[in-house]
Amino acid sequence: MIQPCSEIPVTDQLEALEAEAIFIIREVVAEAQRPVLLFSGGKDSIVLLRLAEKAFAPAKVPFPLMHVDTGHNFPEVLEFRDRRVAELEAQLVIGDVQAAIDEGFVVEPPSGMRNPIQTPVLLRTAEEHQFDALFGGARRDEEKARAKERVFSFRDDFGQWDPKNQRPELWSLYNTRVQPGESLRVFPLSNWTELDVWQYIEREKIDLPSLYFAHHRTVVDRDGLLYGLHPALRVSDDEEQFDAMVRYRTVGDASCTAAVRSDAYDVSSVIAELTLTRITERGATRGDDKVSEAAMEDRKREGYF
Repeated sequence: MIQPCSEIPVTDQLEALEAEAIFIIREVVAEAQRPVLLFSGGKDSIVLLRLAEKAFAPAKVPFPLMHVDTGHNFPEVLEFRDRRVAELEAQLVIGDVQAAIDEGFVVEPPSGMRNPIQTPVLLRTAEEHQFDALFGGARRDEEKARAKERVFSFRDDFGQWDPKNQRPELWSLYNTRVQPGESLRVFPLSNWTELDVWQYIEREKIDLPSLYFAHHRTVVDRDGLLYGLHPALRVSDDEEQFDAMVRYRTVGDASCTAAVRSDAYDVSSVIAELTLTRITERGATRGDDKVSEAAMEDRKREGYF
């Protein structure tokens, strides 16, 4: 019998968070028919995958991994993703946004940012594989719309989220019942902070893509955000390109994810840096979240993870 996390002796904060996340993961696997873990190769999904490993060790992770590949990803992240999948001998399901554009299923926005068209590709891929529970690495401290969402996020048969119609989660009791066509998004890291994630990475000695640490990169400055050069980034002739010592706090699409100036070259120095900042990682680095005050919530209502 799985012991509820509220009854597990707590020796420190990370152990409590780990126990809660593992309990959630096991609960989903016990109740869902076809769970899947959204794995992009970013730090939060890397930690989530480590928790899934620990939840079922020494057995293999008992569900596939899925990545909605926009075609604008950083090569360091894709290389890391493929390496981890091979190490775990896991099944990787890819929702290919470029293929969806080519076939006319979605239309690339004039801005070139593909995040808005991730959603229909995600929903179609989940439907094709009949996934009824999708693990995601979102945390409540990232963005205000995510702070409104429960650990178990019910989605209707169109993949949509209604923030006014969420299920209660008293005493860590979760309602996993869904009707045919409906699904759940599950966020075991909901109660973690960015600092918790990095401290767990340090404790578990978890490997990460290199761009999470300080390195020289050619960038352009757009309203104070430093975007690294990438084939997906549209640079105008009047934008100055220059070299800077930067790292990435989050690794979304290169077309909308900015770097931050940093000298933090390893995990311990990143942790030291984070203790001094008061700006969330998405607030400091994600251009797609600045489209409107409700940009993230609008995407989540449409089915975004």
